[in-house]
Amino acid sequence: MSSKAGRVRWGLAALLTLSAGALVAAETASGLTGLAEGTRQILGSTGLARFFADGGGKPLLMVCIGFELLYLGVAKQVEPLLMIPIGFGAVFANTPGAGMVQEGGFLRLVFDAGLQSEVLPILVFMGIGAMCDFAPLIANPRLALLGAAAQLGVFGTLIGVVLASDVLGLGFDIRHACAIAIIGAADGPTSIYLSTRYAPELMGPIAVAAYSYMAMVPLIQPPVMRALTTRAERRIRMPLNREVSGREKMLFPLVVLALCVLLLPSALPLLGSFCFGNFVRECGVAERLSNALQNEIMNTSTILLGLGVGMQMESSKFLAPVTLAILGLGLLAFVVGTAGGVLFAKVMNRCSPANPVNPLIGSAGVSAFPMAARVSHKMGQAEDRDNFLIFQAMGANLAGQIGSIVAAGVILALLG
Repeated sequence: MSSKAGRVRWGLAALLTLSAGALVAAETASGLTGLAEGTRQILGSTGLARFFADGGGKPLLMVCIGFELLYLGVAKQVEPLLMIPIGFGAVFANTPGAGMVQEGGFLRLVFDAGLQSEVLPILVFMGIGAMCDFAPLIANPRLALLGAAAQLGVFGTLIGVVLASDVLGLGFDIRHACAIAIIGAADGPTSIYLSTRYAPELMGPIAVAAYSYMAMVPLIQPPVMRALTTRAERRIRMPLNREVSGREKMLFPLVVLALCVLLLPSALPLLGSFCFGNFVRECGVAERLSNALQNEIMNTSTILLGLGVGMQMESSKFLAPVTLAILGLGLLAFVVGTAGGVLFAKVMNRCSPANPVNPLIGSAGVSAFPMAARVSHKMGQAEDRDNFLIFQAMGANLAGQIGSIVAAGVILALLG
């Protein structure tokens, strides 16, 4: 009995041992399977894997473009205050799995609350107004004609966009054409404002084109200016501006505001905020507000504006043939605007030969403030070292700042 009982006990022990071994082996296999699956999930969730999961690597290319914008902003100083936020926005928007452009994401909130509502462009215009000194324009009011003539680039390109769309089959309608044509005004905030209204899906390339060409003024404008002027015209000297009183500078934004209210109310969101910022600067009793508009409010708005524009640079929107078309048409608009200002200055000389205008300052009629004015002055000094055109060129440049807003107001009035 004892021998049989011993064998039974040994058999039960062996069976339990085998069962335990089987269970351990099964759990180990399950664990290894779970570990492998977890590893696959972790690797599959990395940005490197997701870049190629959808879109064929296009989001990765857009991230590289974002870093290129950072390089241009920092190393080449191409509008760094905007290029840096736009570059980061492009990286944020094209990183799969980050969710920053989804409903409730950070960039989506910035775009909806700041750009779609038009709050950020208006705040930027308040800041620009607070930074501008209109004394050169007030002292020589006829320079306002140059700012108006330079808007030829906007309306000329508007026709060109419609024709190019028909010929090339780009699918631009009149609203798209207006948003693209305003690049010719060389005014970034205005371009963003109109693209928000009429072509939000094209905001990314429109903003990049506008700010890139503004920064490339020293490269784009001089060949056009030389081609359209003679050496004698480039050497024309203009008298110094008269002294402008503080009262005149304070009344100027109020006069412009009144004209806007009476004649072009569609431009009031932009031109009214611009006049508000300038009046705060010139009234002399709100220095804290003026400083806030020029610094904290302007800087914060610029950062958020750039990030919001970057959100519109998703690969599905940006990497398309229309982007190249927008860049080309924007360059055309800028060249036509420059030529319009120069040629109109020559017309003014024909009409008033006793009080000639140096045609070089006509190119400053675009709204690339103050770069365009500096280029005009520098080219004048290249012909005559004692010829100082900076004050007259600044007047034309400030007129162009207002002219670009008026052009946008006309478009808003026509399209609603």
